[in-house]
Amino acid sequence: MQRGKMNIGGNQKQKPLYSYIIILIIITIINSGLSRFAVITWQIAPEVAVLYFAVAFMIAFALWFGMWGAIAAYIGCFIGAGAGLPPDVNLYWSLADLWQVLIPLAAFRTLGADIGLKTKRDFLIFLVFGLVLNNLVGAGWGSITIPPVSWKQDMFISWFITNLIVTIVITPLLLRYITPYIKRSGLYVRNYWI
Repeated sequence: MQRGKMNIGGNQKQKPLYSYIIILIIITIINSGLSRFAVITWQIAPEVAVLYFAVAFMIAFALWFGMWGAIAAYIGCFIGAGAGLPPDVNLYWSLADLWQVLIPLAAFRTLGADIGLKTKRDFLIFLVFGLVLNNLVGAGWGSITIPPVSWKQDMFISWFITNLIVTIVITPLLLRYITPYIKRSGLYVRNYWI
């Protein structure tokens, strides 16, 4: 590996580290904007949106850009969705979005699934780890760490079900149709960082 450059692997070109820092900044801005818009538009509890479609994009970003996408999900939630929370609460509350993207990222990398969802196995891995388990953990974490509200169980159910809906509608389309372009760009992260 040359100084300042990251080897993407295989026959692909090497991309400089600053390329990934720029991607991190861009997708953090996108995540922050989508998160804030959702919370302002469809708020059901302090900083909780009933329709949080940002999560669908965050999952795709993490699968495309590895840990760069996961960091962007956390920061995007912190800046966007958690902006109205006390900073100390927001630090651990925003981990909900981090768990929601780390679980599918780890599953796809560990199990060798293709993020383009080319086979039934790939889609099954997405359903288990990128749709159900990750959203279950994210909704659980978020609803127990949010400042006291009298209806945490209802918030958990709403958070979980609506995230299932936006994730199953948006994320597979992104993965199936945008992944080839991301891979051809040379910016696709095969492991976690490179």
